[in-house]
Amino acid sequence: MNRASVFPPPDASVGVEDEPFYTHEPPTLRELALSAVAHAAGALEVGSLGPESQQLHRWREAVGTVDSWSLVLQSAIDRPHPGDQIFGTVGRQLRLSPIEILAVALAMGVEKDLLLGRLLARLQAPIGGARPTVGLLQSIFANDPEIAHPDRLVADLVDGPAGKCGLLVWVNEAAPLPERSLLSPLPIALALSGQPSQWPGIRLGRASVLDTHFRLPPSMSALALAHARTLAAQASGGLLIRSDCDLEARTAANELAEGLEQTAAFIETDRITGLGVWLTLRRLLPVFPCELAPGERRRLAPLPGYTGPLIALAGTDGSVEFERSSPVVWTLGIPGAAERTQLWRESLQSDPTASDAPPDTDPASAQLSQELGAQHRHGAGRIAQLGAMARREASLHSRTTPTAADIAAAAWSNDGLETLAEPIRVAVPDAALVVPDPLRREMRLLIERCRARDRLADQLGASAQVRYRPGVRALFVGPSGCGKTLAAGWLATQLQLPLYRVDLANVTSKYIGETEKNLARLLARAEQAEVILLFDEADSLFGKRTEIRDSNDRFANAQTNYLLQRLETYEGLVVLTSNSKARFDAAFARRLDVVLEFTLPTPEERRALWQAHLGGEASDLTVAELNQLAAQSDLAGGHIRNAVLTAALHAGRSRKIRLADCLAGLASEYGKIGRQLPGGWQVPPT
Repeated sequence: MNRASVFPPPDASVGVEDEPFYTHEPPTLRELALSAVAHAAGALEVGSLGPESQQLHRWREAVGTVDSWSLVLQSAIDRPHPGDQIFGTVGRQLRLSPIEILAVALAMGVEKDLLLGRLLARLQAPIGGARPTVGLLQSIFANDPEIAHPDRLVADLVDGPAGKCGLLVWVNEAAPLPERSLLSPLPIALALSGQPSQWPGIRLGRASVLDTHFRLPPSMSALALAHARTLAAQASGGLLIRSDCDLEARTAANELAEGLEQTAAFIETDRITGLGVWLTLRRLLPVFPCELAPGERRRLAPLPGYTGPLIALAGTDGSVEFERSSPVVWTLGIPGAAERTQLWRESLQSDPTASDAPPDTDPASAQLSQELGAQHRHGAGRIAQLGAMARREASLHSRTTPTAADIAAAAWSNDGLETLAEPIRVAVPDAALVVPDPLRREMRLLIERCRARDRLADQLGASAQVRYRPGVRALFVGPSGCGKTLAAGWLATQLQLPLYRVDLANVTSKYIGETEKNLARLLARAEQAEVILLFDEADSLFGKRTEIRDSNDRFANAQTNYLLQRLETYEGLVVLTSNSKARFDAAFARRLDVVLEFTLPTPEERRALWQAHLGGEASDLTVAELNQLAAQSDLAGGHIRNAVLTAALHAGRSRKIRLADCLAGLASEYGKIGRQLPGGWQVPPT
């Protein structure tokens, strides 16, 4: 078989729309490369090649004698074999040179054909190695300068598109140039052959059960399709999806990819050499998940060989820079009350994984969904997570439908929040909060503010709506022990929300920028989970900015600035406690929604505190003795609590608490603050 029998003569005019000129099925690019190797091996004795000899004969006869490899190759590219459609498309897109195409074909062939690797090792002896070397390519095409001109071969292989995009990779860069081997990464080689392949560190589409069955609410799905249409029109545009819920952000990327008739590829690896070509071959949409700190910038790594749209996922903080253009930003917000109610109904049904399962029609479940949707500002992803955990909690108690108690138990599951804040799981009943009536009314008003925060400004004027944020920031001020932390627990109990006390030891850091990063992570997770954050002794973090005298002052002020700005945009619930309002920065006052003053208790309140702590069955105190304790012991509720606990120790389990036990407890508390027991009391000997 000669070239003329397969390809038209050089002077033939062949256009794209002409009829195929092959007299039979055209050879593949791999066959052309193998035939070139076989002809190059012609100088060797066939018999010396051992088992490869018969295969070598077949490769020689595959194309026959050729006069010009450049013409043969060009014809094979113009009229490709059906198996070379993918390869040909990539070659045209990347504008590969003839030597690059043949080098890739050889590199792919080695991955699929054992005998080819053994033959190349023989041809390249004594260097050895089954992968094609630069020296071998030079020797094969030495007689056709249009394929591999000596002055261009190295430049084409080293600086050509195939090398820049990772379609060809050097194996041993420390070796002399003629001995350097080339390979095509295995995922690319498989994809070029039309076979499925995986890239290490890349997660495709929906991976987990929750990912598979979770869908965005209709309003967000409509936006995902709109963004998909825009990206399809722009071809090489970029989109930044902002959300502090990883499930929501990844689902949005998946639905957007489905709108583009592609599959999302979440890039969680630094091994990106050749990744762009692989994404193009697999028709995948690259998605870069980014975890950014305040002020941190990330520039997305370039993907040579890929020219389609790019997606990035990020939280509230930081910025992402795209190489080709400025991205459109899509911030995933909180669904409206009606959509939240529907999401709760779907999430609480007994079998949401069944595609034909209708929402649960149980009246109690419907009522619970209505209350949850109206009172809590959960995102779609958080509702799905809580629903899954509540169903599991219900199954542990042999219930088919989750209850409010199951939802409350599930709400304590917050990934990573426990490392930055301490959960306070103690429920505080209404009877345990002993405060003056005016303060109790203000506390009740604070509860209403928290419950109505989602729709508080809906009916107000434009000025009230334009900068309204649904977050609530409350400051409890008063002397130590007067019930500020207890009041925060009571607030969380009334709202049926988890309470987390911020652990300053875990948040603050001596390293520059780490404190802000920890606070950003804490606030983002707390906002997404809808918990109440308690900052005890908050003036240590929100204190007055100082005059800058050294670098420590500068960074301390930067930390305060970040906190002030972040809390202004924070959409969750925050309670701060302090002994004095004067310790806070003046700019912080206007950012507070509620300031409640906790004062030392009056005698009547102290009597109520003694009763609340002693209970009705544990003490033998008379009314007169109780009144005497309340009138003469001018201590706050925290001290009274400690005194009662000490009295219980003195009484033991054999008898009830007496006045002498209470006096022993009071003496201990007064001793802590450097004072004598008042009223001429004496602690009787035990």
